[in-house]
Amino acid sequence: MRELATEVLVIGGGVGGVAAALGALRQGKRVVLTEESPWLGGQLTSQAVPPDQHPWIIDIPPTAAYGEWAEGVRNYYRRNWPVTDEASNADPYNPGGGGVSRLCHEPRVAVSVFDEMLAQYRSDRQLEVLMEHDPVSAETDGDRVTSVTLRSSRTGNEVVATAPFILDATEEGQLLELAGVENVYGAESRHDTGELHAVDGPAQPLNQQSFTWCFAMDHRPGEDHTIARPATYDYWRSYTPGDYWPGPLLGVADVHPVTLEARTRPVFETDQSWRGAKDGSFWNYRRIFSVAQYPAGRYDSDVTLVNWPQIDYMDGPLLGVDAETRQRSLDASREQSLSFLYWLQTEYPHEGGTGLPGLRPRGDILGSEDHLAMRPYIRESRRIKAEFTVLEQHVGVEARKAAGLPEGSEIFHDSVGVGSYRIDLHPSTGDGSGPRNYIDVADHPFQVPLGSLIPERVENLLPAAKNLGVTHITNGCYRLHPVEWVIGEAAGRLAAHCLDLGESPRAVRNDPARLADFQQLLSTDGGFCLAWPDEIRTATR
Repeated sequence: MRELATEVLVIGGGVGGVAAALGALRQGKRVVLTEESPWLGGQLTSQAVPPDQHPWIIDIPPTAAYGEWAEGVRNYYRRNWPVTDEASNADPYNPGGGGVSRLCHEPRVAVSVFDEMLAQYRSDRQLEVLMEHDPVSAETDGDRVTSVTLRSSRTGNEVVATAPFILDATEEGQLLELAGVENVYGAESRHDTGELHAVDGPAQPLNQQSFTWCFAMDHRPGEDHTIARPATYDYWRSYTPGDYWPGPLLGVADVHPVTLEARTRPVFETDQSWRGAKDGSFWNYRRIFSVAQYPAGRYDSDVTLVNWPQIDYMDGPLLGVDAETRQRSLDASREQSLSFLYWLQTEYPHEGGTGLPGLRPRGDILGSEDHLAMRPYIRESRRIKAEFTVLEQHVGVEARKAAGLPEGSEIFHDSVGVGSYRIDLHPSTGDGSGPRNYIDVADHPFQVPLGSLIPERVENLLPAAKNLGVTHITNGCYRLHPVEWVIGEAAGRLAAHCLDLGESPRAVRNDPARLADFQQLLSTDGGFCLAWPDEIRTATR
C-alpha cells in the first residue's frame, strides 16, 4: 500500500476541489488532489452542466482565479476553433450561445483549461493528482482527521494520504461520513431553523433534491439515430411524480418552478431564445455549441445539453440509504434519461408527426463510452454542522420581510466571498409519501460566511464544495458553480494560511485581527470580492 504525505489534501476534484487546490498552491503549499472520475471539474465536466452565472459576474468575478478560468474557456475557443470575428468580439463572447449563462461551452474545454491552470504545479510535484480514486476510509485522532485511504477504480490499489489539513470537496460529502464529522442531509424542520419554506413537523432526512443524469445531443434531420428501447421504458413512459405534475414526466408539459403552474415547452422553437421567452424552447436553454458562431457551412448542427425536468430523478434519495438502494437509484436515473431520449426520438409530437429520430446522442463530447455524462449531476450533499449555518432568513426576500429584517441580504462580518442565485430547489424525493414540488423563491445576492466553513468540532477538515453550513433551503442558492468555486478556493487558502500561522481555522475566524488579516489576503492575493455594493446586495434575483 502506497503512503503519500502532503500539506493540503483535497478529496474530490470537482469545481470546489480544483479551486481549493489552486488556492493552496498559489500560497506555496504542496497539494494532493484526488478525483473519482477521469475528468477534473465535477458539475462543469463529468456531470456536464454548463455554469449558471449571475448578471454581475463579468464585471465582478468572484475571485481572480475564477475570472482567469472563464476567460481561459473563451480564449481556448478563439485559439482552436474557426470562430467568426463577430462572435469572438461579442461582449461577452458566449461560445455555446446558450441562454442559461454567458459562458456555455463543451465540458472537455473546461477540462483543458483546468489542466492548463494546474500544469505549472505538476512539473515539480508541488501538486499531485490522483484520478479515478475513491475515498474508502478515514482515520481520526480525537478532533482531527489523520489520514484518508483511497482506492483506484482502475487497478484496485490503495493509497493512504496524510496532511495537516484535509478538505472534503466530494460531490456528496462522502468524507464527512467516513471521518465521522457531524453532518446533516435532507430537509430540516421549520421548528429547528425558523425558515419560511422549511418542512412542517419533524425533519425529513430522506427528502433530498432530485439528481439528474445529463446527456448531450445534436440534430441531424433525415438521419435515424434512435437508440435501443430502454428496458424500463414502459415504466418511465407512464411515470407521473404526483398530482402537482400536469401529466407523464416524459412529455412537453412541465411545471413552472416559480408559479407552479402547468406549462408547455417545445424542444424547438424557431429563433426563440430561452432568455427572450421564459417558456420558450429547451434547445437554446443549455446549448453548448452553436453553428452560428462559425463560418456558414462549417458545422451541421448545434449541440445542446439536456438537463431538463423530464430527467430529474425523484424516485429515491442517494444519502442515508444502504449501498444497494443507492445503486438502484443511480441505475434507474440512467434508465430515466435514456427513456427520455428514446421518447424524444420516437414519440415527441411535432407538426410533421411524432418522434425526432435525427436527434443524435453525443456521449463523445462528454468523454463517455455511452450516451450519458460520466457522472450524475448532484444538487444536494451532506452538510457539516457548522459554527454558523446560513438560513433562509439571511438571504431570502420573502423570509427577511416576514421576519422584519432590513432589505438586502445579511451582512456577514466574516465574509470570504460572494454569490448570487435564486433559492432553487428542484422537485425532491419527499418524506416517503412521494416527490415534493419545486421550491423556487427570490433572494438577494449574498456572502459566504467563514463560520459556515468551520465544523462545530473537527479542527483540520474543511468543506470545499456544497457541503458547507447551509440548510436544505439555502443549499438551493449556494450549490451553483461560481459559489462552489468561492467555497473551495476560500477553504484552500484558509488551510494554507493556517499552516503559515500554525493556527486553526476556528482561531482565525474568532480573532478579529487574524480574521481581518485573512480577509485582506483573500482580497489582495486572491482577488476575492468579499462584499457586494449595496445596490446589488439589495437587488432581488
